[in-house]
Amino acid sequence: MPINHLRTILDKLPSSCILCDNRGIVNQDICSYCLAALLKNKVCCYQCGIALEQLTNSRVCGDCQSRPPAFERSYAPFIYHGAMRYLISTLKFNNHYKNARLLGQLLAETAPKTELPQCIIPIPLHKSRYRQRGFNQCIEIAKTVSKQLQIPVDNSLCIRHKNTPHQIGLAMKERRKNVKNAFSMIKKPDYDHIAILDDVMTTGSTMREIAAVFQKSGVSKIDVWVCARA
Repeated sequence: MPINHLRTILDKLPSSCILCDNRGIVNQDICSYCLAALLKNKVCCYQCGIALEQLTNSRVCGDCQSRPPAFERSYAPFIYHGAMRYLISTLKFNNHYKNARLLGQLLAETAPKTELPQCIIPIPLHKSRYRQRGFNQCIEIAKTVSKQLQIPVDNSLCIRHKNTPHQIGLAMKERRKNVKNAFSMIKKPDYDHIAILDDVMTTGSTMREIAAVFQKSGVSKIDVWVCARA
């Protein structure tokens, strides 16, 4: 069944919690108990979203201070652990499409309501990975965020021309090498302010790489929106 048809069916079903099968919060597939149990990323670097033991005066971690990324700020409301890890991994690797709607809802609720970007850019998949998986989970999450915040999604600007191996298990240095020159622009963006959206940010190597490509193409303000931070 095409994903768009499946999304239409899912949107009409009564909400029940994906994690425990109890009745969900109105229009959300999660119950209040499971929502409260998700680990929040409260104390984190303003720029890359990595969790910190305590905030510094600059609110920026040492890595961002020594190697400033092209993006200005990250919004990563949850820690990639437990139930949040389950929601993301089963969407990506087990085709649990219903998770995309919930993840999009949770991200939209925590996203800033002022200085909204002009568009959302989902991280692109390489065409071979897309054929293998059958969908791009970032696009599916972005559709819900777009609907709730009334921000358009634009996946026509950038492609992933390098078929990079999975980042799972790679050290930071290997991850940086893995995604080096992985993205390229196919047309010049007509935006000053964008949000690049991904499901999870681990070391930030992928986000740094694609943000640098957009910055070089003339985008002056780049935010990062991710469901969770590892």
